[in-house]
Amino acid sequence: MRSFITTLLVLSTCLFIFESCQSVQATSEQKTYSTYADLVDLFKEWRTFETPPLRDGAPDYTAETFEKRWPTFKALQAKVNAMDVSEWPINQQVDWRIVKAEMNGYDFNHRILKPWQRDPAFYKSLWMSRSDVPAHEGPTHHGTTEIWTYDFPLNKESAAKLLKDLAVIPALNEQAKLNLTGNARDLWVTGIRDIRRQSKNLASILDRAGMKDNPAIVKAIDKAIASTDDLVKWLEGEASSKTGPSGIGKENYTWYLQNVHLVPLTWEDEVMILKRELARAWSALKLEEHRNRKIPQLIAADSPEAYDKLAELSAQSLMKFLEEEDIVTVKAYFDPALRAHLGQFVPEERRNFFWITAHNDPRPLYSHFYHWFELARMDIEPNQSEIRKSPLLYNIFDSRNEGMATAVEEMFMQAGLYDDNPRVKEIVYIMIAQRAARGLGSLYAHANEMTMEEAGGIHSEYTPRGWMKTEKELLIFEQHLYLRQPGYGTSYITGKYLVENAMMDYARLNETGATPFTVKSFFDTLNSIGNIPIALGHWEMTGVDVLQDER
Repeated sequence: MRSFITTLLVLSTCLFIFESCQSVQATSEQKTYSTYADLVDLFKEWRTFETPPLRDGAPDYTAETFEKRWPTFKALQAKVNAMDVSEWPINQQVDWRIVKAEMNGYDFNHRILKPWQRDPAFYKSLWMSRSDVPAHEGPTHHGTTEIWTYDFPLNKESAAKLLKDLAVIPALNEQAKLNLTGNARDLWVTGIRDIRRQSKNLASILDRAGMKDNPAIVKAIDKAIASTDDLVKWLEGEASSKTGPSGIGKENYTWYLQNVHLVPLTWEDEVMILKRELARAWSALKLEEHRNRKIPQLIAADSPEAYDKLAELSAQSLMKFLEEEDIVTVKAYFDPALRAHLGQFVPEERRNFFWITAHNDPRPLYSHFYHWFELARMDIEPNQSEIRKSPLLYNIFDSRNEGMATAVEEMFMQAGLYDDNPRVKEIVYIMIAQRAARGLGSLYAHANEMTMEEAGGIHSEYTPRGWMKTEKELLIFEQHLYLRQPGYGTSYITGKYLVENAMMDYARLNETGATPFTVKSFFDTLNSIGNIPIALGHWEMTGVDVLQDER
């Protein structure tokens, strides 16, 4: 009996010591991740993990690999969630929320969005041009070939890099056939277009200087084309069996908005905001047309020479306005960033919505090209925060970048950009209406209350003057993107709404403080904060935490 009791006491003591050691270890792990420097280290560890391992030379998105890596992800997520940041300065708390939001994005993609499983366009590998926002719009795999980053003819090092990039395509196309088991019909059918276009773009690389003289690259491109064509045939063969919805549902959409893109709204809130903006834009347009009824209509450029002249005068007008009216600190890189994207003449029958507006007066579109100022800033003056200097994952930047670009269209107008020709104001309201209509359609598509085609009907029918009916490719492209990337289609208008909220609080606090409000200080402050969700920028520049206030 005494031996039994002794044994029991020994076991109890060992258990106590073991539990104590576990407690000490847990406490130690919590202490390990307690400072801002720890957060930066954790961010680097997270970003390294987020890039998947390779399978036959291509990023591995197989179900087995995701499941194998899941415990590691949950351990990383637990570390960031366990951090007590309540005493940190706001800018550091903002960075913590960014890291947490990115991990929430990985979690959501794994549980709900599953682009590698539901979305054939996820396997688009070739990108011919740079996006006008920090990263490609929509879910994008980790092994892309970015042709816009190459200078042709290629030097030896660049040619080797391109060969390595191109080698990913056949391997990933084969993996796609294994991974694509989803039943999202609209995503499936429309995604085939993206893969089919890849073959044409691959072939066009051979027209670049020096490409046909490089046998290894010609062979790699031919192999990539054959593989891409084979994937298209496979997708087309499977398409008839795809019958399910493509939207993620209202509840998932709201969770994604609030926890990944850090937009303090619900699906229902966004419907209300977009309906309001659609009605406001239409009514403001009609009142503006009435006001302008006695002055000449805008005359669209009808030749390359006419367009080039209009583009030059418009670029000069915008840059002069920003500088002389103290709108924003104009950096030396602003003008070249804008001039690289002035566009060119497009025959009337081939103009899509945006080039219709530009051929009448490109200043509203060039205002939206605030995008290119922001990208130039990222390239030339990267943010000092390690967490903010590179593009945020999962398009988390959309409320900031698309919201700001849309907001300044109207803000610059209200500040006087079109005092020389009030007719241009009509274009601004038409652009707002178009963005509200397309975003509203995307909301109904994600709620599975409409198909993508039906959502496109709202987009087309509620854009003034029939300007979305002239060229269907843009309509399909936009609605497809917004179905692929929840929250993106609405971010132009809801982001604008959040930018206006930030300006309100910034101005209100300046009115009650010692420093008077200026438009320039608002834009400069927001620019210095970086391309992060506007709600976080709002918090950092005003101390008003709208994410907490709205929940």
